[in-house]
Amino acid sequence: MVVRARTDSGGASTVRAARRWAGRRGPGTDARKDAGRRSAWTRGRVLAALAVLTAGLLVFHRAVPNSVGRLGSSLEAFLPWLGLVGVVLLGLALLRRSALALVALLLPVAAWTYLFGRLLLPGTESGARDLVVVQHNVSDENTDPAGTARTLADAGPDLIALEELIPPALTVYEKTLAPDYPHHAVRGTVGLWSKHPLTETRLLDIKPRGITETWSRALRTVVNTPHGEVAAYVAHLPSVRVGASGLASSWRDESAGLLGEAVAAEELKAVILLGDLNSTVDDRGLAPLTSRMNVAERGFAFSFPAVFPLARIDQVMARSGTVGHIRTLPATGSDHLPVAARITLD
Repeated sequence: MVVRARTDSGGASTVRAARRWAGRRGPGTDARKDAGRRSAWTRGRVLAALAVLTAGLLVFHRAVPNSVGRLGSSLEAFLPWLGLVGVVLLGLALLRRSALALVALLLPVAAWTYLFGRLLLPGTESGARDLVVVQHNVSDENTDPAGTARTLADAGPDLIALEELIPPALTVYEKTLAPDYPHHAVRGTVGLWSKHPLTETRLLDIKPRGITETWSRALRTVVNTPHGEVAAYVAHLPSVRVGASGLASSWRDESAGLLGEAVAAEELKAVILLGDLNSTVDDRGLAPLTSRMNVAERGFAFSFPAVFPLARIDQVMARSGTVGHIRTLPATGSDHLPVAARITLD
């Protein structure tokens, strides 16, 4: 009886102790689970803030000031690449298991899609009023002008615009392109080759005031197409430089302003602009042109530098016309890639 009583007493004590332990563990475990669920919406606040900042830079890039080192233009030159920031943030958000950051990432995704999503769409079919054009800075250090000319002609364009033309390479371009492009015009270091007759060719003065040496880098001509007269402009804007004080683009911006004034004063309705503009269409430095002309609706066609293209600074624009899909052509002996586009005249 004594032994049994002790056994019963010990068993009852064990049961009571187990219940007390289970009571302490159960609520604590649930609390930790609740805390874990809540932390998915509280952790990753820094990532969420960076996602919101990225979206803000995409949407409000014009608000970034240009007064210090042309910071705004520097951002706009590589604006599409902000999409990679979103990819990095996505990886970090998944690593942190942050629901807050993942939701915040919807903002830069929506902003990037709104700005650049259309460029990923396929091009439209060709029409009766189309002109195929090629734009290429051939480089004054190109050691294979003949091969470059053949690469451009193989694309079968109606017009070929070239920059950095220097003798004796100019003679090679003229000879190589002559069979398929009997009409051409050259002024200074820029030129246009055409399957259609050219008239009224003249030098266009877009030289910034600060340049004192000889500088002829733009022309205007009239292309007599089967669809009517089209004013064609070929231009090579001044280069930009990156230094300790930031981006130096004042000459380029001034030259873009002069070119924009010339386009605005053009009497012909249809205008095509081809050139190395040393800037992207998102850069506010080209606003005198992009505010007056249509830019490519499809394709990124990053053209510079040729070894690892980061930006399209070779541009095709049109007034009273739509620039369809723009694409790059195979590399040549230049530090730029050629770009080709289809223009549909209104």
